[in-house]
Amino acid sequence: MKSVSATTGAPAPAKTPDAPAQRRVGERLDDQPPVPFLGRVQRQMHAHPLLGPTAVLILACLVFTAMVGPRFIDPLNVSLILQQVQIIGMVGIAQTLIILTSGIDLSVAAVMVFTTVISGKLAAEAGLPAVLALLIALATGAACGFLNGILVTRFRVPPFISTLGTLSIFTALNLLASGSQTIKANVLPDLLLWPGETFKVLGAPVTYGSILVLLSFIAIAFILKRTAWGEHIYAVGDNAEGARLSGIRTTRVLLSVYIVAGVICAIAGWLLIGRVGSVSPFSGEGVNLASITAVVIGGTSLFGGRGNVLGTLLGALIIGVFSNGLTLAGVDVLWQVFTTGVLVIVAVGLDQWTRKVAG
Repeated sequence: MKSVSATTGAPAPAKTPDAPAQRRVGERLDDQPPVPFLGRVQRQMHAHPLLGPTAVLILACLVFTAMVGPRFIDPLNVSLILQQVQIIGMVGIAQTLIILTSGIDLSVAAVMVFTTVISGKLAAEAGLPAVLALLIALATGAACGFLNGILVTRFRVPPFISTLGTLSIFTALNLLASGSQTIKANVLPDLLLWPGETFKVLGAPVTYGSILVLLSFIAIAFILKRTAWGEHIYAVGDNAEGARLSGIRTTRVLLSVYIVAGVICAIAGWLLIGRVGSVSPFSGEGVNLASITAVVIGGTSLFGGRGNVLGTLLGALIIGVFSNGLTLAGVDVLWQVFTTGVLVIVAVGLDQWTRKVAG
């Protein structure tokens, strides 16, 4: 006989085999397979973009120390590496700002050299005070950046094409202004040569230019992380249309980024004068590619919206360590170029791989 409910008289529900208890929200699923090792690495690299370049820098230092011995980590050699990367590092800051907005600037080296010619000619030949010559050089860098920004924002020319064009324009202006002549150190004022002056740390010479670069990295990193302007740069690079719809004045942000990048390139030009001890219209060779390489190796995405200048600092140091270490090891310079190319390809590949986590 079927059992009957005491209150309703309805038949009691039949017993069913025990079913697994329903899991509560947030309860750990112990029966799920563990995340593979590569998956965990992928997630960590996406969450911590500086992890990859930091590991590469440490590993490179260990390898080259094992290859060439203690002289690689000698304070004098470390000082040399810092001097070698200060130009790439400063221009890399400018390039990072542009790439964060999903652009690229092929004219950074031309702007840098053009401003050195301007300051050198005004101070050494026109007789202007060095401070005024430097200020005019900074204004020239800002004007060059303004031109790039107008082409990108008002005329809608893709950054690659617009800066490729201004690269030729600024290079031609540089040669015309300089008459293709080098200005020697003996006619340049001390202020223009100041970034190349040194002081001693652990018995090794450290240039004031290196300190200026380090302070610039810290300042821009703070601005990008702690200011509305920095947040807007990331927003524009991640999704320009979405940023515009949210109320961000994307045109103004982009224009300001190109202007600031131009000023930073002018500062790099000042560092260049101190580094080489002269003003040459033919200096700065390879800085364009090196700056992009430092940015990419440092973990900044070429697609924009992701990365930071501290990664660019690590990228510049990686370039310097590889160049210096391979030279000390007696490796042909062509293999150094080959290694740089491999680093760029690997860095872009890792960026694509880690982006899949967000996708």
